[in-house]
Amino acid sequence: MVSRRTLLTSTLGITGGLLLPTAGADAAPADWSRAVVDSTIARKPDPTTLGGWGYTQGLFLLGAYRVYQRVKEPSYLAYIKGWVDNFVDADGHMSRTFDNLDAMQSGNLLLILHQETGDPRYRTAADQIRARITTYPRTADGGMWHATGKTNELWGDGVFMAQPFLLRYGIAYGDESFAYEEVTRNLSVYFRHLKAANGLIYHAYDADGDAPWKPDPTTGTSAHFWARAIGWTAMTHVEVLELLPAKHPRRAELIGNIGHLAKGFTRYQDPATGRWFQVVDKAGDPGNWTETSASSMYTLMLHAALEHGWISGGGYSAAARRGYQGVLKKVSVGSDGLTNITDISEGTNVGDLAYYLGRKRNTNDLHGLGAFLLMNERLAH
Repeated sequence: MVSRRTLLTSTLGITGGLLLPTAGADAAPADWSRAVVDSTIARKPDPTTLGGWGYTQGLFLLGAYRVYQRVKEPSYLAYIKGWVDNFVDADGHMSRTFDNLDAMQSGNLLLILHQETGDPRYRTAADQIRARITTYPRTADGGMWHATGKTNELWGDGVFMAQPFLLRYGIAYGDESFAYEEVTRNLSVYFRHLKAANGLIYHAYDADGDAPWKPDPTTGTSAHFWARAIGWTAMTHVEVLELLPAKHPRRAELIGNIGHLAKGFTRYQDPATGRWFQVVDKAGDPGNWTETSASSMYTLMLHAALEHGWISGGGYSAAARRGYQGVLKKVSVGSDGLTNITDISEGTNVGDLAYYLGRKRNTNDLHGLGAFLLMNERLAH
């Protein structure tokens, strides 16, 4: 029998990727993942300066952990621990209310540190998030609101923030029944409300129809297909399916969701760059631009889905390869010897077309660093 600890380790780890071409720059490092982690730590050697308890920090550090699992560099784990310890006191308490899904994502690091160190403080802190999930508000059909202040709103961003944590927690600590049901129901509910006929999903849905972003009066959805929201959902399906029992009754539905997105990703992939646009279906808009974090996420999903046999044919392998090559073109080494990843959208709410197109195109934003690491560990190693 496989232990819960082994299950957690395998899920947090790497699933053996298809080796694809490295970047073409003469000065390209042999290991882009290590270079990105090393460069980020060099810029912020004190982990407490990485930022507050937020999902972007949690995403980057989750990526750093997956690099750590491969290379066993002790400083990487120490950096993760140094950041988390700034928020967990000696008794394992965290001074947070967890009233939005974003605040739950970094809980994955608590599970990692409890596994790696055995320190019960991290389990106690993870218990605090798990307890909040029980009481957290939901739509009538069971979808966890994006935030307690966003009544009955479901955002595609949100599933990555809570569901993989809950599933890993359940498997690690004997809470599987609740975790399997809750996680798969949320993915089902979210996808059903957000799904569009073109192979994509809308950014958000409001069951009440009164959100300030003016939901469609018939469908309750937002108007546009924002790239990273779709990417969060795509990555979540991969994370969950890799843990879900083979005979789970919702497994086939989730694999179907992957197939839906794979069709959309190949349909809207930019033939010139291999990446995907900030507003995915509006490549011809003169203000649109290819966005690196979402392109990393889409590439990750396509590769993982092919590897697991959830999709086949349809040009998916070529799309994954073009996506990877396209992302690598946004990664470089500066004159200071540190890596830079460009064209990463800043944090983004639900908005109109001009809002999405006008988002800042950041360099080394943690959204993009974390997404790149998660992708690169699968495809390059």
